[in-house]
Amino acid sequence: MTDGPPETTGAERAELTSLERTALYKSLGNPLRRRILEYLGRHGEANSTVLARELGESSGTTSYHLRKLAEQRLIEEIPEKSGGRERWWRSLPFSHTTPDPATMVPEEYAAAAELAHLKIEVDTALYRRAHQEYRGPEGWAQIQRHGTWLTREELLAFMRDYHALLDRYGHAREEAPDGARPVMMRFYAVPEPVGEWNGEPTGA
Repeated sequence: MTDGPPETTGAERAELTSLERTALYKSLGNPLRRRILEYLGRHGEANSTVLARELGESSGTTSYHLRKLAEQRLIEEIPEKSGGRERWWRSLPFSHTTPDPATMVPEEYAAAAELAHLKIEVDTALYRRAHQEYRGPEGWAQIQRHGTWLTREELLAFMRDYHALLDRYGHAREEAPDGARPVMMRFYAVPEPVGEWNGEPTGA
């Protein structure tokens, strides 16, 4: 699974250790930290006072979580706007691909599984919204379903082209042209459950 904080994209960061991935999954699974990341993704910048007001929390609480997000390089301080005790923050471009669960230690796997369940809840809500807001093939909400036969190599090549298309057509928030809106996109591919395929279990 390739993922980034809400409303952010970017190059894959350097390979993380199991301990770093565990901390990352826990942060991305924290409801308040996700809301902070969502706010920064949409508005570009904020300080603890702004976030406290907008999210209904104390500034001490938002300040603590901002520091934790900064430690994981999910956000960074804006030096030119910060001064004294007032510190302003912005999100950093970020992408992460979850490794094979079989390679994870138990604590990492548990954190990744908990985050995955949260993503499923969020994605299910988005799926329902897409159907509710669909206004035809020229509207903002788009729904596509397809099936085909692919080799593993062709599927991976398709994924590379998919990412290239996102890079080609997408924009960073600060570079988006007039009329652009944040668009949440999801993609998944899974083979039919045919039991064993060339000796490999496929979900049957």
